[in-house]
Amino acid sequence: MLMLLATASFGQKIDRKALVSRHNVVNTRFDSLGSVSVGNGEFAYTVDATGLQTFPDYYQRGVPLGTQSQWGWHSVPNTNNYRIEEVYKEYEAQGRKVPYTYAFNANTGRKGEVTNYFRENAHRLDLGRIGFVLKKADGSLAGRQDLKQIRQTLDLWTGEIRSHFELEGQPVDVVTICHPSLDQINVQVKSPLVQKNRLTVSLRFPYGATDWEGEGGWDIPGNHTTTLRPTSSRSVVLDRKLDTTRYSAAVAWTGEARMQEKAPHQFELTPANSNVLEFAVLFSEQTNAKAVAAFAVVQPLNKSHYERFWQTGGAVDLSGSTDPRASELERRIVLSQYLTKINCSGTIPPQETGLVYNSWYGKPHLEMHWWHAAHFMLWNRPALLERSLPWYRTISDKGRELAHRQGFAGIRWPKMVDDVGNESPSPIAPFLIWQQPHFLYFAELAYRNHKDKKTLDTYKDLVFATADFMASYAYFDKVKGKYILGKGLIPAQERFKAEDTFNPPFELAYWYWGLSVAQQWRERLGMGRKPEWDQVIKELSPLPAQDGVYLAAESATDSYTNPPYMTDHPTVLGAYGYLPGTPDLDMPTMQRTFDKVMKVWSWENTWGWDYPLVAMTAARLGKPEQAVDVLLMNVTKNTFLHNGHNYQRDNLRIYLPGNGGLLMAIAMMCEGWDGDKGTPAPGFPKNGKWKVRWENLAKMP
Repeated sequence: MLMLLATASFGQKIDRKALVSRHNVVNTRFDSLGSVSVGNGEFAYTVDATGLQTFPDYYQRGVPLGTQSQWGWHSVPNTNNYRIEEVYKEYEAQGRKVPYTYAFNANTGRKGEVTNYFRENAHRLDLGRIGFVLKKADGSLAGRQDLKQIRQTLDLWTGEIRSHFELEGQPVDVVTICHPSLDQINVQVKSPLVQKNRLTVSLRFPYGATDWEGEGGWDIPGNHTTTLRPTSSRSVVLDRKLDTTRYSAAVAWTGEARMQEKAPHQFELTPANSNVLEFAVLFSEQTNAKAVAAFAVVQPLNKSHYERFWQTGGAVDLSGSTDPRASELERRIVLSQYLTKINCSGTIPPQETGLVYNSWYGKPHLEMHWWHAAHFMLWNRPALLERSLPWYRTISDKGRELAHRQGFAGIRWPKMVDDVGNESPSPIAPFLIWQQPHFLYFAELAYRNHKDKKTLDTYKDLVFATADFMASYAYFDKVKGKYILGKGLIPAQERFKAEDTFNPPFELAYWYWGLSVAQQWRERLGMGRKPEWDQVIKELSPLPAQDGVYLAAESATDSYTNPPYMTDHPTVLGAYGYLPGTPDLDMPTMQRTFDKVMKVWSWENTWGWDYPLVAMTAARLGKPEQAVDVLLMNVTKNTFLHNGHNYQRDNLRIYLPGNGGLLMAIAMMCEGWDGDKGTPAPGFPKNGKWKVRWENLAKMP
């Protein structure tokens, strides 16, 4: 376990329930950006102020009301026999031609069609929509405006959503929970409207949506089937068939009720003879009927699950601080723990919008996996990261094939992928390399957490294959007498042309760190160091600098005069912050680089994880005031909504890498990093305004 006895500043034990509960999310109105979710990392269900998905259209341009899982994927039939090979494009790189999976514009004929097909397929499914049908006394349907006295609480300590509202003076109380280990929601409804048949439950199912955000699919009834199959007097199974995709929704209830088909893919559960309705819906890849656990069974399971989560992981309490920003920072920290738990701790790396709704067709971006989930290790929740690491083994054959096709050794981890690791065409993604060392970082964190041979044996093959690619990707430039990265590369700061770019400093530092870690793994296993890796480590290009500051890339001598180059991720700072630096890193040069970035950067044109990135650099540089300032910078992309989500822009209303990055930075700012001076909370100001208490955090490498 990671630093179970890590010293908490000021010594007194944190009242964890008080810490967590003071940041419960409370909604007193319908807010399109205020929806809340329950989930377990493999499955999540997002609701409006009624506790179900009753008014989805109102939330469509806010935080949508999705029902998503790690296994729920769909592809439109490939009737035109598109082949991914049709969009391979060769680039001059490493002294030869290297094929990349490029994205062609729609106006390029078949190449454009192939591009669109493989970007859109496979896509993540919305498994179904479960909402109330509410009727007024005159029999007409009630709308949002008819609901009064709204009060909804997401109870973080218990993982429950409790919703209250009134319709024409009649109260409705709803409790919504998710099973800790099944893709199942349980709902309890108490209201006089139940017995009066003025409250029923609607279940609707869409076809797969090929648009970027997964909004479509609701108006294509002929392309899929939903079949109602009774399994008892109080349960049914709804069998779903979408082309080659199959899944089921098993519905069970207590008391007297009936399930009826109202229209294609639309069903209604109507209770009778009671003011209470309890029902559950279990989504499954399997179409065989399964026993569905009742509310009375799941509620205590869920409560104990969340109590363990909050009691055993890390905790940070800022309640004694007098800085007026402390409460907001603490709120972001607590809510980010909840949101990353339910969205980023599954068996597959998450998409950037988690299991709430689609972005980039629902596909994971592997360069973002670090930002989503690396923090679990430093917050003493290692299983929540390691749950996803076996997935890399399942796609390793695809990574080996990609490396081999491009003439490299080992495994090249792709960037934008579906659930089984198929690479998507893109003008950017195939040229990124900074996701490559992530697996080494994850494995090293796992080893630091439990230093045993089992850990080494579990991950060694993928560690070594990852390092083999990295060493073979580095190209020896005979003129420079150094190994270089690129051309044929787009750095993490995605503002550069692949055909022109080489030697970005963050990637150089990550290559040095990653290959050095891989050599340590060989030594821990009693194996000799690999000479090919040592050669690259020894002769890797230095971090490029000019006029006393580090450049965004050696090829970008106009890094601070060309406006587009002062936007997007300021990853030049990641070489010392995210990473511990390289032997050739010059501290005064990095200090000047930090100051330059803070002065000239276009902060409105950044992303949510950029603020933790910069904060980590500030902390290592001994600038704790600026670390806090940047974490709380008042810009759009650093907005944290009422529900804790990190807002970015109109078509990306939530962004979980911002939440995970915040947690990584906070752990580092509290507990420090390898080789620090041992100062308590080195990332927080020592001006008397910050009282920082923490428990069960670990140092950053």
